[in-house]
Amino acid sequence: MSTVPRLFESVVARSGDAPAVVFEHTTVGYAELNARANRLARRLIARGVGPDVLVAVAVPRSVELVTAVLAVLKAGGAYLPLDPAYPEERLGHMVRDARPLLVLRTGDVRLPPHEVAELVLGEADSAGPGPGADDVGDAERLAPLRPEHLMYVIYTSGSSGTPKGVAVPHAGVADMVATQAATVGAGPGDRVLQWASISFDAAFWDLTLGLLSGATLVLARAEDLLPGDPLKATLLRHAVTHAVLPPVALSVTDSDEVLVGGTVMSTGDACTEALVRQWSRGRRMFNGYGPTEVTVGATVAGPVTGDGEVGIGTPWIGNRVHVLDERLRRVPDGEEGELYLAGSGLARGYLGRPGATAGRFVPDPYGPPGSLMYRSGDRGLRRADGELFFRGRADGQVKVRGFRIELGEIEACLTTHPAVDLAAVVVAGGLGDARIVAYVSLTGGDDGATVDPGELRRYVAGTLPEHMVPSSVVPLDRLPTNVNGKIDRAALAGARPVSPPVSPAPEAPPAANGVEGTLCALVAEILDVPAARPSDNFFDLGGHSVLAAHLARRIRKEFDITVPMRTILEAETLGELADRVGASAGTGADGERAGSAGAPVP
Repeated sequence: MSTVPRLFESVVARSGDAPAVVFEHTTVGYAELNARANRLARRLIARGVGPDVLVAVAVPRSVELVTAVLAVLKAGGAYLPLDPAYPEERLGHMVRDARPLLVLRTGDVRLPPHEVAELVLGEADSAGPGPGADDVGDAERLAPLRPEHLMYVIYTSGSSGTPKGVAVPHAGVADMVATQAATVGAGPGDRVLQWASISFDAAFWDLTLGLLSGATLVLARAEDLLPGDPLKATLLRHAVTHAVLPPVALSVTDSDEVLVGGTVMSTGDACTEALVRQWSRGRRMFNGYGPTEVTVGATVAGPVTGDGEVGIGTPWIGNRVHVLDERLRRVPDGEEGELYLAGSGLARGYLGRPGATAGRFVPDPYGPPGSLMYRSGDRGLRRADGELFFRGRADGQVKVRGFRIELGEIEACLTTHPAVDLAAVVVAGGLGDARIVAYVSLTGGDDGATVDPGELRRYVAGTLPEHMVPSSVVPLDRLPTNVNGKIDRAALAGARPVSPPVSPAPEAPPAANGVEGTLCALVAEILDVPAARPSDNFFDLGGHSVLAAHLARRIRKEFDITVPMRTILEAETLGELADRVGASAGTGADGERAGSAGAPVP
């Protein structure tokens, strides 16, 4: 077994000045990146960072982000990623719960008030080779760095309403790198896309697939990674050869001309045969599986071709998957059971939560004495040839747009609003248009009876990350129940909502045959809302980035023009978006011709 610093430094030794990281117009070679990380690591050691010491990293996508992560690991510490795009309350909880020794951030990042010491990165941290640029050794660290020491802590959605930190050591990294080499096989000359937010363990896969193989890691701004046209343009512009993307991003992105002869891996959600048939042409495709409680993943299938059901493959090198019944007995091949994960990639457990850890990390009766296995909550089966297949969840956890979500956390957040008595959250739609829908019963009284669903969405958005905010909130007189007195989730969609408060001046609907009317009708259809009006905001109605990509495609089909995602993201209202669309299509928002059609929307 090894650690990330040792693995990275061995790559640096043979890669020299080969490009390590590309971000916009900046390229940094392996030797320079290593030197930057070493200098920063020494500053961290001087501040008390060492093995099993946490450092919160709040840095936007940039070369500085990669430098910061490497520096923390070289110092012997473990990084706690804080995505600056997360709500302040969420970031504040993570810092309070994890209690890092230090917060490492750039000057443009603002965090909620906290009592942790900070180190703000500046221009001096990006200087070229010089004093302190050589590799940091164990003699300089506060203690020798070992594989069993902590590597990162990543927070996941919690069924109790509180996110919990998963503590992952270095022990599984060597086997993960060996699995990467044996499957996707990135290396010198390849270009690996860094797509996932740093707050997800998939980002660590991207980092290691690039930097521990000698390939070039390609970073881009968040808006240039949005599924659809922005993502495709980024893949083409940077000649990306390897990318890991969730099925929902693949479903709305055109596969023509991208990753030709390269490799794509689908992960984060169930992959369909149709997606495999589309994306496996002209490139190798793999399907990966694994929760945050292991070192990024547990199994990989492929190359897959779409000829039959898409499996999740076989265990990574050094890892095991048991398919067990409720008494922890192995189930026969072909029969369903719960997936239990074991081996070198297993996390330590949940940071500061021994009870939750004991409930999920249980003794492995099929492993070495004293070994543990993770009870995943996933249902699956093993075929006679060893191929594993995912069959859904055994609890209320879901995947939406590739994100792991505990619906109970959303429900708990909603019920902290003074107007909400009970809440039930479900997922509606399919892979490409999946939406979180919340149903609430109100506490009664004047305030409760007239609460605006939009107010409840905004309230939740102040605490939960964007991917957990319900697309719509439906107030009900009461939540339907079954004969056992439990909430009947299947009956929620048919329940009659509370009548909304009467608007003093209802907005007249747009002309049905104009650009504005057509656009509003498209939005209502895509978002599955009763109506959309020119004064509405697409995202306030429940839109998100994937649904925005759907809207861009529908506009292209309807008006024969190309709408940049930035136009949809920045439009304050649908009326403003209709004006932009109408001007480009050569008509006014009311449908009257104004000029030539076919130009892209500015």
